[in-house]
Amino acid sequence: MSVHYLETSALLSAALEGNKVVSRALASAPSLITSRLTFVEFERGLLRSRRDGTLTSAEESKARRWARELSNVCYLMDLDAEVLERAKLPFKVEPVRTLDALHLASIEVLAKKLGWLVVVSCDDRVRENAVALGFHVLPG
Repeated sequence: MSVHYLETSALLSAALEGNKVVSRALASAPSLITSRLTFVEFERGLLRSRRDGTLTSAEESKARRWARELSNVCYLMDLDAEVLERAKLPFKVEPVRTLDALHLASIEVLAKKLGWLVVVSCDDRVRENAVALGFHVLPG
């Protein structure tokens, strides 16, 4: 069974930009895992978009409902001590921002336990590092 790790940029891209490739990848994933951080970042992204005037109240409500439904089928991974310690160390492709480091650390810790996973991300830094670590990355 293929486990997909959902990174925040992909969630935002699907919800705010209508990224159909990401939406299809999420809909077809046999199993979804993401960090609890993802939904915090998602909410912050909605607030930013609303403040910037690029998102209406109705669009915000629709995006929030969709994300809530998605969160109900995702396993939510905690930022535990192992993830936090790994995030402090260098990654293959630097520089990496702190929140991206937390996602990459989550991916690495999870992969050690599962042996394999697919990374769903639209963020170039996360994607480059995931590829450098040998993971399959969507969208392709």
